[in-house]
Amino acid sequence: MDDKTRYTGGKRKVNIPQIIGPDPSGRMPPNTRELEEAVLGAMMLERDKIHSVIDVLTEKHFYAPENSIVFKAIKKLYTDSGAIDLLTVANELRNSAELDIIGGPYYLAQLTNRVSSAANLDFHSRILSQKFVQRELIRVSGEISFEAYDDTLDSFEMLDACERKLYEIKNVGLKQTFRGISDLITQAMKDLEARQNTDTDGITGVASGFSDLDRITSGWQPSDLIILAARPGMGKTAFASSLMRNAAVDFGKKVMIFSLEMADVQLVNRLISGESEIESEKIKKSNLTEQEWARLHEKTVRLSAANILIDDTPQLSIFDLNAKCRRIHSQAGLDLVVVDYLQLLRHETKGQTNREQEIAFISRALKGLAKELRIPIIALAQLSREVEKRGNKRPQLSDLRESGSIEQDADMVLFLYREEYYQKMGMQEQGQQSTVDSNDNNIVGLTEIIIGKNRHGEQGSAFVKFAGKFTKFVDLEPQDRLLLSNKRNGDYNTLGQQSVTVQSKMNNNNMDDNLGMTPNILEDY
Repeated sequence: MDDKTRYTGGKRKVNIPQIIGPDPSGRMPPNTRELEEAVLGAMMLERDKIHSVIDVLTEKHFYAPENSIVFKAIKKLYTDSGAIDLLTVANELRNSAELDIIGGPYYLAQLTNRVSSAANLDFHSRILSQKFVQRELIRVSGEISFEAYDDTLDSFEMLDACERKLYEIKNVGLKQTFRGISDLITQAMKDLEARQNTDTDGITGVASGFSDLDRITSGWQPSDLIILAARPGMGKTAFASSLMRNAAVDFGKKVMIFSLEMADVQLVNRLISGESEIESEKIKKSNLTEQEWARLHEKTVRLSAANILIDDTPQLSIFDLNAKCRRIHSQAGLDLVVVDYLQLLRHETKGQTNREQEIAFISRALKGLAKELRIPIIALAQLSREVEKRGNKRPQLSDLRESGSIEQDADMVLFLYREEYYQKMGMQEQGQQSTVDSNDNNIVGLTEIIIGKNRHGEQGSAFVKFAGKFTKFVDLEPQDRLLLSNKRNGDYNTLGQQSVTVQSKMNNNNMDDNLGMTPNILEDY
């Protein structure tokens, strides 16, 4: 339905919805004017019933232009918490210079005479929704058919556009579903019992494969948006690849990664290097011995069988990412989505927006997608250069680039911090080498995962080790934990200044102290 502009009395411009006419064969688009009038009449008769349809119907659901105008006026009065009846609707239309366009007060009176009550309002509204969907499908299919004859258009872009248009139809007037607390408590109790009877070692979500981290987070939780942020050189992509590999190979999860920065084959080469523990440089140069070839084939069998999907589409839009995830989730299911990285996603917008607004939209869209699909989404993010200006180089929430909304939308924000990296940079400037920190602890490859925000629990730190030769992260060995330990009860030396060691609430287990959980380190941000 297109809009036509009319000037009323030479003063005010009014947009009038236009009816889509019959097709060449004379068939009229699906519509039911009688039910449109019945719905509008019922809404003016019983205001208390409007709430049941106000989030289902829009002006577009009404085929007749005058009915669309009347609905818009009723909706405005409802939104403004005003009284809704024949007189108030007429006054609203008079103020907007649209009363004469619909046929005056007489037409409104006819609408109220169509029904005696709002008893069937929900049922009638559902029929209007069905007719609207039919009309939109006819319109979209006509546009697609016309464009398909144009040889200058890219067919794959047309497929994406088709999917986008169909999704827009689906979401017009999408009704919010509500569930009572009784049903939710019943489901929560069933989930709790299922976890109680399953040997999950306290992991209620998708496991990361890193024991310290999993004891704090209990795994990546459904519907959560997790931001993994760091400066270049910390190993964001390598860590995300390790998370993806662990979830898919060790725990049998279905994982999808959107690699906007690295080509799919490059990413797979990293996974192969980590799985076979053959140096990534050797794989890159194809400089392998016979024994290494044999090990490569042997070790990559499990990796080949893993449920991992990789999409390396450059300049991917957030809408296309959402559409792909929805399609794959509906077809085969997804347990985890990884985005590398958030700031490389595009937001297609018609108006003028700055980059901060675009990033805000993207982060909200990712959070919305996580809730819709009820799966965790891990999005990598770049930190600003403010980190480098700080004495200890430790990241904090204010370092997230381009938008504070990333912090607001995220359920969890993780920072990667490798003191070794900054020490090497400093020592190289002086022509020296160092593998120890200020407390004389061996920190070669040691990486601190700083949990700067945790909506469901406590903040803190976990520790892993970066195996640079294989571009992967691994769990700490017992001897690594002993190096960090300064007390027999399981407390560990803090890394960096102004940090406090706090016992984790997840530490109530019977594991040996030396193999136990690294307690939380709360940063004073």
